[in-house]
Amino acid sequence: MPFDTIRQDFAIQPFAGAALGAEVLGLDLSRPLSDDDFQRLHRAHLDHHVLVFRDQKITPAEQVAFSRRFGELQIHVLRLFQLAGHPEVLVISNIRENGEPIGLGDAGHYWHSDLSYKETPSLGSMLHAQELPAEGGDTLFANQHTAWDTLPGELKREVEGLQAEHSYLARYEELAQRNPWRPKLSQAQIDEVVPVRHPVVRTHPETGRKALFVSEHFTTRILGVSEQRSRELLDLLFAHSVRPEFVYRHQWQPHDMVFWDNRSLQHLAAGCPDQLRRKLYRTTIAGDVPF
Repeated sequence: MPFDTIRQDFAIQPFAGAALGAEVLGLDLSRPLSDDDFQRLHRAHLDHHVLVFRDQKITPAEQVAFSRRFGELQIHVLRLFQLAGHPEVLVISNIRENGEPIGLGDAGHYWHSDLSYKETPSLGSMLHAQELPAEGGDTLFANQHTAWDTLPGELKREVEGLQAEHSYLARYEELAQRNPWRPKLSQAQIDEVVPVRHPVVRTHPETGRKALFVSEHFTTRILGVSEQRSRELLDLLFAHSVRPEFVYRHQWQPHDMVFWDNRSLQHLAAGCPDQLRRKLYRTTIAGDVPF
């Protein structure tokens, strides 16, 4: 085995008392992973849904390389906020330079699963901390397997088998009116994010577990029922899916890399004061057509 892929001595430590998540300690992501280490991480990601890699002083190229071990990377429709030289990296930031935002500053304003508005939503996302605010900036993750498992039986029977529409534009104008980070979309960009249909309850393609797959950010309506019942069902599902007992709240530390499973979770950015600088780099891994 080449020296640069020698197995590393690292620990995977589940978060005590949390609804999900584990910390990866002692792993250096700047070094190529051995196949055994990769398989161990892959298994842990499926088991815990969120992995937190501490103190990762890696470059964007190294983040891209690590992300690609899990699959093809997806390019966000807002090309304006790509990292220079690395189109796979979306800059998440509230910082302005020369009066212009350098990144998407309101990403995660509503609960969502990344790229659920695409025919092939994201398998998972990796977010690497570059600059963190002195207060705020937490990210919340809600376990959608637990949300499904605890859904009342009558509601389960009603929504299983139904489909819902997901649209990137669902709240775009609302966000654009409130924040400076949302540029006007070209027709080509609009064509890139036409609404799609996905099951309300999806099956994880690797574990076989069922999970709720609707979100307040991107899900516009449930199909096959009246408009009124669609709204009623979505309100019930949105409220249930993010109950506090399903949620892990991540408090960022310098150089954290967080890797979450979009097939199992929703997430939310808690926000921070506007005057405090925050910058992170996101890569997004393509998944499968939900079923």
